Amino acid sequence: MALRLIDLSQEIFQGMSVFPMHQPTFIMTNMTHESNKQATGSQKVGFSARNLLISEHGGTHSDAVWEYKPEGATIDNMPLTHFWGSAICIDVSHIPPNRRIEPRDLQEAVRKSGQNLQARDIVLLYTGHFERYFGTDQWQTTYSGLSYEGAKWLAEQGVVNIGVDAPAIDHPEDIDFSGHLVCGEYDITNTENLCNLNLVVNRRFLYMGLPLRIRDGSGSPIRAVALLED
Repeated sequence: MALRLIDLSQEIFQGMSVFPMHQPTFIMTNMTHESNKQATGSQKVGFSARNLLISEHGGTHSDAVWEYKPEGATIDNMPLTHFWGSAICIDVSHIPPNRRIEPRDLQEAVRKSGQNLQARDIVLLYTGHFERYFGTDQWQTTYSGLSYEGAKWLAEQGVVNIGVDAPAIDHPEDIDFSGHLVCGEYDITNTENLCNLNLVVNRRFLYMGLPLRIRDGSGSPIRAVALLED
């Protein structure tokens, strides 16, 4: 059996687009090869390292329930089964950014995918937003998102992680952050700023997007990947 690994993670770099409420990313030199040689006295090996200042919600990341529910679990106390397991990616790329993703859209997308939605699945929503607008001024402003009813429908199917190739699972005009609200009500996570979902759309695969073990974390950057059988 041949296996193929597909990277679903965005690059981390200084100047990367970050959701407006969060800390911009800064990358600073800690030591260079030359300065380290001087510090250690070694003539053979010098070590280079950089320091990162990054939000727990910078780049491709998953949320802890605690981020949006004060009594919810922090990232270090959430079950790892929320972050890896069997996943499907469904196609909602036809839904325009001026409306929200409703249960009927999700039901039809699952049907067209040819997959069955199962309890404890991870569901990734291919909106096409990454291909359309990544790196532009519209990246943070012009995308669709789940309605409250849409997010609740997924949660009621037993989904433990809702992922999307956009800055948020909510619609940018939704000041109630309905997708996150539902995640809090059902104690599940969501994963934002994915990419390359066009390579896994309408497929079932093994997904992994493990968070860092950040004590009391509200979320964590992840390296999200899909493992497919070819």
